[in-house]
Amino acid sequence: MWKYYNANAMGKNIEDCTIRAISCATGKSWDYVYEHLSDIAQAQGEMMSNRGFIQNYLNRRYEKIPFKGTVGEASREFKDNILLITMRGHITCSKYRNYL
Repeated sequence: MWKYYNANAMGKNIEDCTIRAISCATGKSWDYVYEHLSDIAQAQGEMMSNRGFIQNYLNRRYEKIPFKGTVGEASREFKDNILLITMRGHITCSKYRNYL
């Protein structure tokens, strides 16, 4: 089931899907995740919005499970888990069958 989730501290709807997804998955605030990613990116001389930076960040911290299907299908199949689901140009979080 889809649920709206916007942890943006100012309630803005901006291109921050990585921050929102990681915030949702970890239970950390939007501000914390933003600062955390920013610090890592700065230390690596990267932009935190760079696709390669985000992929490397996720690959170092989370198990990758190849899945061919929709976000809804992944949420139903892995209903007892918290997932960060990546797709071309977007990332979302599925938490116990609810994707946000």
